[in-house]
Amino acid sequence: MSTLHLGIAQLRPAWGDKARTVEIITAAVAEAAARDIDILAFSETFLSGYPFWVCRTNGAAFDDARQARAYAQFMESSVEIGGAELALVSEAARDHGVSVYLGVNERGSRSGRGTVWCTLVTIDAERGIVGAHRKLMPTHDERLVWGIGDAQDLRCHAFGGFRVGGLNCWENWMSHARAALYEDGEDIHISVWPGNEAVTKGLPIFAAQEGRMWCASVCGLLSLSDVPEDFEFYADLLVEGLDSIFAGGSAIYDPGQACVVRLEPGVEGIASALIDKASLYQARQGFDQSGHYARPDIFDLSIHRRRLGRDG
Repeated sequence: MSTLHLGIAQLRPAWGDKARTVEIITAAVAEAAARDIDILAFSETFLSGYPFWVCRTNGAAFDDARQARAYAQFMESSVEIGGAELALVSEAARDHGVSVYLGVNERGSRSGRGTVWCTLVTIDAERGIVGAHRKLMPTHDERLVWGIGDAQDLRCHAFGGFRVGGLNCWENWMSHARAALYEDGEDIHISVWPGNEAVTKGLPIFAAQEGRMWCASVCGLLSLSDVPEDFEFYADLLVEGLDSIFAGGSAIYDPGQACVVRLEPGVEGIASALIDKASLYQARQGFDQSGHYARPDIFDLSIHRRRLGRDG
């Protein structure tokens, strides 16, 4: 395969409703198939929703009954890697011939059943789930609700003649994490974010330049109206006047840092770009991060690719 059609989905989840969000995902996969898209990427924890309430409701209050109830609701809406929700997404991917990068709230299936991880799941259209990368380090207040991840699935996956990798939000700024993917032959980088373009702070453009690769930046959309009224803090946040939470602003950049396609903030939709091998080869003539410009005689990168804890 000398070309690959990459799609990005800037959509609203049914926050906290994993069954409904799966319906949104499978409908998007069907639309992507109709547009001949090979891979479709969704935002961070699209299934089923970013923990937006923590920074707005004193989430660090210790032994607080309301925060405990909110976390229980969040836990209930999380998914297991071998669970029914991801099985349905994998089935849709197979039926439509579209591979998927999907951000999820992952709950442990054996150990860790009281923990949620921010996980980027890779679903191959033919092979099903081939990777589940848990975010290496949740940022700031995210550590109140997400466990710390590991490097078991910090790797690229082959799609045709391309190798594709991905990272969650600010772990994209972790130079060793990016280097691990470069060393694994990354051609296309999927960076997923909860939803505001400003949070990316130029990282997708920088990664495209540093890795001489294509970079997709996928930002989500979320408003309080997307959250069920029975969520523990819904009424409080409504009274405070909270409306827009995440506005989006997704894009795909080529190895020369040019923005090839963009979804404007506030707009739902799927955008795509056709990626060709020649663009990668041309960009790497003068600089190949893990090839002719590497110095393995000086630098040695060690990656401990094992699951922390027993689960998985």
